[in-house]
Amino acid sequence: MSEPSSPGESQCGAPRFFVGCAEDESEGLDDYTSMMTDMELYEDDLEDDSPPERQIVVGICCMMKKSKSKPMTQILERLCKFEYITVVIFPEDVILNEPVEKWPLCDCLISFHSKGFPLDKAVSYVKLRNPLLINDLNMQYYIQDRREVYRILQEEGIDLPRYAVLNRDPDKPDECNLVEGEDQVEVNGEVFLKPFVEKPVSAEDHNVYIYYPTSAGGGSQRLFRKIGSRSSVYSPESSVRKTGSYIYEEFMPTDGTDVKVYTVGPDYAHAEARKSPALDGKVERDSEGKEIRYPVMLTAMEKLVARKVCLAFKQTVCGFDLLRANGHSYVCDVNGFSFVKNSMKYYDDCAKILGNIVMRELAPQFQIPWSIPTEAEDIPIVPTTSGTMMELRCVIAVIRHGDRTPKQKMKMEVRNPMFFELFEKYGGYKMGKLKLKKPKQLQEVLDITRTLLADIGQHTDCEIEEKSSKLEQLKTVLEMYGHFSGINRKVQLTYLPHGQPKTSSEEEDTRKEGPSILLVLKWGGELTPAGRVQAEELGRAFRCMYPGGQGDYAGFPGCGLLRLHSTYRHDLKIYASDEGRVQMTAAAFAKGLLALEGELTPILVQMVKSANMNGLLDNDIESLSGCQQRVKARLHEIMQKDEIFTEEDFDRLAPTCSSSLVNSMKAVENPVSMCDQVYTLVQSLTSQIRKRLEDPKSADLQLYHSETLEMMLQRWSKLERDFRMKSGRYDISKIPDIYDCVKYDVQHNSSLGLEDTLELFKLSRALANVVIPQEYGINKVEKLDIAYAYCLPLVKKIQLDLQRTHEDESVNKLHPLYSRGVLSPGRHVRTRLYFTSESHVHSLLSIFRYGGLLDEVKDQQWKRAMDYLSEVTELNYMTQIVIMLYEDNNKVHPRFHVELHFSPGVKVSEEESAPMGFGFRPASAENDQKQTDPGSLENLVRDEPDRALPLSETMSTQRKSPLIRNRKTGSMEVSHSATYYTAVSLWVHTDVWIEDCLLSSLLSSAGFEGCSMVPSIYPLETLHNSLSLKQVNEFLTTVCENAGDSHTRTTRGNAHSTTLTVSVVLTLKYNGTPTSLTECCPPLFHCASALIGRPGVSTAALSYSTWRKLSQHSLF
Repeated sequence: MSEPSSPGESQCGAPRFFVGCAEDESEGLDDYTSMMTDMELYEDDLEDDSPPERQIVVGICCMMKKSKSKPMTQILERLCKFEYITVVIFPEDVILNEPVEKWPLCDCLISFHSKGFPLDKAVSYVKLRNPLLINDLNMQYYIQDRREVYRILQEEGIDLPRYAVLNRDPDKPDECNLVEGEDQVEVNGEVFLKPFVEKPVSAEDHNVYIYYPTSAGGGSQRLFRKIGSRSSVYSPESSVRKTGSYIYEEFMPTDGTDVKVYTVGPDYAHAEARKSPALDGKVERDSEGKEIRYPVMLTAMEKLVARKVCLAFKQTVCGFDLLRANGHSYVCDVNGFSFVKNSMKYYDDCAKILGNIVMRELAPQFQIPWSIPTEAEDIPIVPTTSGTMMELRCVIAVIRHGDRTPKQKMKMEVRNPMFFELFEKYGGYKMGKLKLKKPKQLQEVLDITRTLLADIGQHTDCEIEEKSSKLEQLKTVLEMYGHFSGINRKVQLTYLPHGQPKTSSEEEDTRKEGPSILLVLKWGGELTPAGRVQAEELGRAFRCMYPGGQGDYAGFPGCGLLRLHSTYRHDLKIYASDEGRVQMTAAAFAKGLLALEGELTPILVQMVKSANMNGLLDNDIESLSGCQQRVKARLHEIMQKDEIFTEEDFDRLAPTCSSSLVNSMKAVENPVSMCDQVYTLVQSLTSQIRKRLEDPKSADLQLYHSETLEMMLQRWSKLERDFRMKSGRYDISKIPDIYDCVKYDVQHNSSLGLEDTLELFKLSRALANVVIPQEYGINKVEKLDIAYAYCLPLVKKIQLDLQRTHEDESVNKLHPLYSRGVLSPGRHVRTRLYFTSESHVHSLLSIFRYGGLLDEVKDQQWKRAMDYLSEVTELNYMTQIVIMLYEDNNKVHPRFHVELHFSPGVKVSEEESAPMGFGFRPASAENDQKQTDPGSLENLVRDEPDRALPLSETMSTQRKSPLIRNRKTGSMEVSHSATYYTAVSLWVHTDVWIEDCLLSSLLSSAGFEGCSMVPSIYPLETLHNSLSLKQVNEFLTTVCENAGDSHTRTTRGNAHSTTLTVSVVLTLKYNGTPTSLTECCPPLFHCASALIGRPGVSTAALSYSTWRKLSQHSLF
């Protein structure tokens, strides 16, 4: 430590602290010769430097493990630099075995409880000697009981998670009421839905369990005191503990981060963020084996909370845990006496504050001259960009889920009173429809089905027989797997007040009058192991889009992203629709992106936010029934022509002149003839599967993802029955399902050797490439109308994401004073990832293609991008639409720069060739001249840390994907010469294209072996890389306005008048946290609707100032 800055600090170089002696050996520290020095290093200094006549003695009374710890030693060394302070450490043997009368004397006592410490004796010592207490001892009894901790926090008005106490105490029977359900517990009348937390009431018991819902895979995460590199493990056990007393509390989604706060007095708090132990249980450690933590900034409200905690528990030195969730901060634990580890700045601050406290309280009574030193103000955070470097500010990606099992669906109309009772029981009449996914709900449906099947046997009329076959199928599907888990099956019920209308003139007129319920059973569609691998590898590869960095992560690709995230300068939020395959894809992607380990369930619960509360990523949108149904009807009509497509058919079906669509129509030629061939091949396939089932050798044959031959036959037999209707015509809507099934079997079950599957794959794919894209609109107007209905809330959310370029206080901000080794503590990158289904990806791409972002005639890069998209035949699994926002702080206009990238996702087969795009971040036509590039290979090898590339320069990459697959060795990712490879593959930009052979030689010379690019996913192609934020914002605003006009046109017939001023009452509910406001203002519907999230309320409005306040809230 440098020269002491406080007047009361000693000018001598050696600290003075001693192992204390008993009272009878030394009275009042008059005889120093009877004491032993604590550190031999300072023995000689102590002999020459006799203490002044009267010293203030600070006693350290704790277990030796604590008093000898590095933080304590560092702080005591600094504390002894105060001229009038001497430290005496109470020997552990004296504390444990000697009476308090023989304990050393002191004027000020620092004493705290830990395992084995006799707190009762310490309290007796204080009563005997009455020293100044740094931490109150009586309050430490309360800190050992979590019930008392929560009670005190509540009394002080400090926010904490909603909780209930289960006391298994015979003397308190009214506090021991526990009712456990499949996905919830009820504790003394308080209901907690999973995920919830179960904590032992004893603070010394660190076995905290987190229980997960069945929709996320169930099971529990079991936390414990760190053992080696583990702090928790995942367990499949879902039942709560049956012995002991516990606190049950609501789980708070913190995006995988915990904040530890350390106070030194009520006016000082140091905060550090670390990876949550519940995330994957792996403790991140540095090269010295210490857990990696990074100091973060506390908000003004959090500083007030720290002050309250310090004063309420009367602990000057006090640690507690903060959970930042939903824009609020909650205290979830108070630890008592705690020091920060490995922070020189904290050691300096802590010693100075403690010394000042001691001197302020005791110096006057000892007539010691002393004045309160003044503290310097915190330095401001300064930007780090310079020159032409642009700073990456925001990454937005909309991604389709990974490979899944075939989706299957069955519809039936039901009228039995038991179904109406079930519909009413779960509140179906409120919305007119109901979705049943929970195990208990599905079990009720199965019970009704079994009862009806038992009663139906005696009936013989055709209607009952048809119902019987449907009920049998319902029963078979619900009984699959032998249990209900996850969300791989669901039942949707829709109330039909007048029964189901006839769908065609050929249908027999035998329908009953009166209300009925349409039951839709959906199953399949689960994320496969291949889908998990695809998502995890793509997440790992996504790191390479972030600027580079140095330090512990520099040994493998993506170090920049991990550096940002580990230092809490990465504001990441992941959203997913409520479909299981989508949520698991998001969790697997997060696992790869952030280099996490272990099961997906804990990652899903903590990192992935369900976005089904406002239509953001949902498919259940009523407004689709109009335009899209008309489009499907017209498509059905065109595809029923038993003749070769004419020029008129091309004009009707392909008015956008899409190359892929025109080529597919040419391949189909005659749609009915092609359907005949497909139907014949499906019949052949089912026949072959039946023969395999008759073969005894195939009895125990297991197909991919635990499917059996019986299950495979069921899905193909259903398609055979449904594809060709009784009239002899084909149900065109089944073409995507046939292609889906055969693609799955070709990729995963090719070992069966079934004949003609490749031919069926080829033919059905040609038909699907016509049907699937056109189901989302045939002409541009229809494509936009359907796109608006699907993803208008998502478009508005993307607009908000781009506008929020300045972080609010709820973000973990790295503290600049403590951030040694981090060159840009002020930088934050906002990442928003949206995982969804095919419909949203098609719709969002249609908005960019046909919404008028750019003029193809005036912008040649956009023209090339549109030509490329026109050749893309399929938006397969893991399709990505990526928006990247950069900021140039050296420019006023345009300051922000936007890039738009796209990938059609997983390759259907290794043999197929992709449409020729222009690579990731290609060269601009305007910059053809060669110039010295500050981001060239020579400079990139040196790797300037935490900087993005200069975007004003020309850019180009090789044609192959820059996405990297790493090998894993244990928990460490291995990639030889990985940093160099990242530079070559992703960030090289010269004025010419790099050929594959040149790239190969570069990689070979770099010694890059054992790692390959992600072979199964197409690389990102840049659609445009020179958009301004103003340009994009105006486009998105226009899209929202046009979507509102479209909705107005649709609903105008039902409206008698419109008003220009609308009074809006919004109630936003996010994970149980309601936020209400009332505002009367002009209709800025594109703002209000983004918050409400429904096209049906797009005329609601908020004032601009109110909207700006809300848009800064972390909910958005």
